[in-house]
Amino acid sequence: QVQVVESGGGSVQAGGSLTLSCQVSTRTYWSNCMGWFRQVPGKEREGVAVISTRSDTPQYADSVKGRFTISQDNAKNMVYLQMNSLEPEDTATYYCATGTVWVGFCRRQTSDYNFGGQGTQVTVSS
Repeated sequence: QVQVVESGGGSVQAGGSLTLSCQVSTRTYWSNCMGWFRQVPGKEREGVAVISTRSDTPQYADSVKGRFTISQDNAKNMVYLQMNSLEPEDTATYYCATGTVWVGFCRRQTSDYNFGGQGTQVTVSS
């Protein structure tokens, strides 16, 4: 199982910014898709942003479009999530994920991904 290490979470006020980073453990692993997901207690994990490692094409949840940007550095096995204009509703544990399914494009459904990390907490206060 591929391991990932998420970092960059923290506590910010509404309107602030954070950048999350994800280090993928093995140089030999290559996935068609990488993604960021988030989860709050009592709710299902949701796909925030995913990116194709083939085409660099991103997809975002409607709730974060225009505020979040996913990017990758394949040479360093890193994936990033730049989060701007944060809202209290963005408070969650954020997880980095490696895709295990390829249907020709990247989807934001959790069943397409492997979650190999502990997540990083993001807390946004009003």
